[in-house]
Amino acid sequence: MAKKKKRDLEKSYPTAEFVAKLRRFADALEGGRRFRIQIAGERISVPAGALFNIEHEREGNQEEIEFQIKWTHDA
Repeated sequence: MAKKKKRDLEKSYPTAEFVAKLRRFADALEGGRRFRIQIAGERISVPAGALFNIEHEREGNQEEIEFQIKWTHDA
């Protein structure tokens, strides 16, 4: 497998589109299936065995919640 370039981006979605992505993701999790999504032109495939966590950050008058999904690729 070719080494992938480092990438760190943030993409905003309208509420309805975000909800639809979350719903597809939840359905894949419940079914024990891989989740596929395209973000800023790149197709991402999240394996069923990925790890999940929720992060909360607060700085001044701003707060942020991040739903994180992490996995590693087999060499």
